[in-house]
Amino acid sequence: MKLKSVLLAALLATTALPALAQTPLPEDPLDDRSAKRIERMEKVVRELRSIVFQGRDTGKPVVVQPAETDAQIASLGERLGDLEQTLQKLNGQNEALTHDLDQARRASGDQKARADALEARLAALEKKLADMDAAAQAQAQQVAAAPAAPAPAADPAAAFKSARQLLLDGDYANAETAFSAYVTAYPDNARTPEARYWLGETLFVREAYADAAGAYIGAIRGWPQTSWAPDATLKLSRALVALKKPTDACKTLDELGRRYPKAPAAIVSRAASTRVAAKCA
Repeated sequence: MKLKSVLLAALLATTALPALAQTPLPEDPLDDRSAKRIERMEKVVRELRSIVFQGRDTGKPVVVQPAETDAQIASLGERLGDLEQTLQKLNGQNEALTHDLDQARRASGDQKARADALEARLAALEKKLADMDAAAQAQAQQVAAAPAAPAPAADPAAAFKSARQLLLDGDYANAETAFSAYVTAYPDNARTPEARYWLGETLFVREAYADAAGAYIGAIRGWPQTSWAPDATLKLSRALVALKKPTDACKTLDELGRRYPKAPAAIVSRAASTRVAAKCA
């Protein structure tokens, strides 16, 4: 029955085609879509005619399948496979790009941290240089503003008197310079030990204890019997206490009592307090 139905449909289609062919076409030509539909219909008709003749010649059942279905399915399968491969490749590339991007971000973070550290160090160095430059300029201004110390006079007595007057005026900086110049200019003069004593006084007042101790030692070398010698010995012991040399300070105080037993009461009293500070036995 199915075969008869198919044959009947094929015959009807073949008889209908001439009628369609004899029908006059409208004046306007068919558009592309209509032309394609007619082409598909004609193809179906040809396939049906082939089926009819095949059944007639062989006498065997004919299996009818939709035209081009298998081919379309196969084509779609191939395209789907291609798309899957392309998608896999794209996924792989995407993963590689993501990995590279992560590494680039980490590297960028490390570089930024290093740049920040270097910038901080540079800023610290620039500040240090600026502070040193400012300190140097301030010192230069102080030196330029300070009055120049008088040069030692050609007469030793006049030079000593001038330096002593600076000390009495409280100009310790220039007094130090003047007494130092006197000691250098007149190393063998009779008043040079006393000049060393007064040089020690200018340094002691300014808390330059190491330099003051050196000046006092030069002044009392030989233990001179002068009015200022006991005080120079006492100031030497006090400078040594300030320099955290209590043993040397105690030895100096012992020499003070032995070398100058008739020292003024004020010096003896200060010597006792210095012994307490030095923790002498």
